[in-house]
Amino acid sequence: MLARWQFASTTVYHFLIVPLSIGLTLLVAVMQTLAYRARHAAPAAATAVGGDPDGSDGAAAAPVGPVASATADTWDRASRFWGRIMLVLFALGIVTGIVQEFQFGMNWSAYSRFVGDIFGAPLAMEGLIAFFLESTFLGLWIFGRDLLSPRLHLATIWLAAIGTVISAYFILAANSFMQHPVGLVYSAEHRRVELTSIWKVLTNSTQLLTFPHVVFAAILTAGGILLSVSAWHLRKDGDAADPVHRKVAGLALGVVLFGAVSSSLVGHAQGQLMTEQQPMKMAAAEALWDSKDHASFSLFAYGDVEKGRNKIDIAIPDGLSILATNRPGGYVAGVNDIQQAEEAKYGPGSYIPVVWLAYWTFRLMIGFGALAGLLAAAVVVQWRRGRLTSSRRLLRIATWTVVLPLAANSAGWIFTETARQPWLVYGLLRTKDGISTNVGSGMVLTTLVGFTLLYGVLGVICFTLVRRIARTGPDPAAPAVADGPRDPDGPADESDDSQLSLV
Repeated sequence: MLARWQFASTTVYHFLIVPLSIGLTLLVAVMQTLAYRARHAAPAAATAVGGDPDGSDGAAAAPVGPVASATADTWDRASRFWGRIMLVLFALGIVTGIVQEFQFGMNWSAYSRFVGDIFGAPLAMEGLIAFFLESTFLGLWIFGRDLLSPRLHLATIWLAAIGTVISAYFILAANSFMQHPVGLVYSAEHRRVELTSIWKVLTNSTQLLTFPHVVFAAILTAGGILLSVSAWHLRKDGDAADPVHRKVAGLALGVVLFGAVSSSLVGHAQGQLMTEQQPMKMAAAEALWDSKDHASFSLFAYGDVEKGRNKIDIAIPDGLSILATNRPGGYVAGVNDIQQAEEAKYGPGSYIPVVWLAYWTFRLMIGFGALAGLLAAAVVVQWRRGRLTSSRRLLRIATWTVVLPLAANSAGWIFTETARQPWLVYGLLRTKDGISTNVGSGMVLTTLVGFTLLYGVLGVICFTLVRRIARTGPDPAAPAVADGPRDPDGPADESDDSQLSLV
C-alpha cells in the first residue's frame, strides 16, 4: 500500500504539469506562427493594392502595413510571454518525470522483471527519440532567436511541440499495454511476458483512443491557463489592458471549447471500448451491481458493497446503455456477474475495485471538463455582447478556469488506474505481485515522506515563478522603427536587446 501511495502521489503531481507542457508548447507555436504570418501580411497586401513591398509607395501601403505590423508585434510578445511560463513548467515536468521511472526499478522490481521486455521498449523510444527531439529544438528556440532566421526559428518551436506530442504517445503506449496487453507471449521458462510485436503495442486499440483523449485534454488545460491569466489582466486593467491579453483570451476561448468538445467525444468512444475490454471498470464507474439491458446512467448513488446493491440511486433512464453501446436497450454487465466470471477465469479472490472511488472520480472527470467548456461559452457570449471587460464577476470566475481541467485530469487518471485493480497488468499480473520484495516498508515510507516534502517545495517554487511571470505580463511593445519593417526572412537585428529577454 505504501508503494502504491508513493507512485500515485508522484504520478498525480507529475500529471498536473504534463498537460500544461504539452498544450502550452503547441499554443506558443501557434502564437509565433500568427506573428510570422502577420509580419508577412504587410508587404503582401501592399503589393496586392499596387504598392511596393518595401513600403516605398507610402500612400498604398500605409493603410495595411501598420495594422499588420501591430498584430505581428502583439503575437510575438504573446509567444515570448507564454514561452517563459512554458519553460518553467517544462523544467518541472522533467524533474518529476525522472523520479517516476526510477520507481519501476526501486519499488516495483517484480513488475519490471515480468513486463520489462515489453514495457521498456516504448519508454526507451520516448527517451531516445521524443525527449531528445523536444529538448534539442527547445534549446534552439531559446538561444537561437538572434541567430536563426524567423522562418527557421519558427520551425524549432514546432519541432519541439511535435516532440512533446510524440513523447506522450510512447508513454501512453506503455500505459495502454497495462490496460489491454497485446503483442506478447508468456515464457513459462523465464516466468515473464516477452515482446512479439512492437507494432501491436504501439497501435493498441486502447492507445489509439487514449492518446487523442490525453492530447485534447492537454489542449483544454493549456487553454484554461491562457484564459485564467488573460481574464485576470482584463479584469484588473479593463479596456486599458495590454492587447496581448485580449488576443490571447480570444485564442484561449476557442481552444477551451475545442478541447472540451473533442475530449468528450473521444471519451465517449473510450467508454465503449472500456466496456468491452475492462467491463468491471465500467460497472464500478456506474455502481451497476446487476447486469441489465436498458441500464440507467447514475447521477447519485449510495451503495452497500458487501451486499452488492445500491440503497439510493438517482439515474437517467437508458443513459448507461447509450454510453456503453450506443443503444437505449444495450446490455451492460454488472459488478456481481463480472466478479463471478473473473473468479471462474482467474481463480478465487476479489476482482472488485474501490467502487465509491471509481464512481466519483469518473463523475468528477466528466463534470470538471464540461464545466470548463460551459465557462468558456459564457465568456464568449459576454464578449459578443461587448460586455467582456464590464463583466467583472465573470472575469473573476474565469480567472480560476485552469483549476477545472487540472482537476478533471487528476480525477481521470485516478479512475483509470484505481478502477483497474487488483490488476497491475490487466489479466496478467496483480498489483500485490509486482512490488519489490527486498524493499522494506520503512524505506518506502521514508522516501514517500521525502518525495512529498521535495515535491511540495518544488510546487511552491513553480507556482511562485509562474505567478510572478503571469502578473508581470509581457514585455512592453517595441517603439516603431522609422526606416520600415525588418525583412522577416533576413538576419535578426543584433542590437535588439529585447530579444534576449526570453533567456
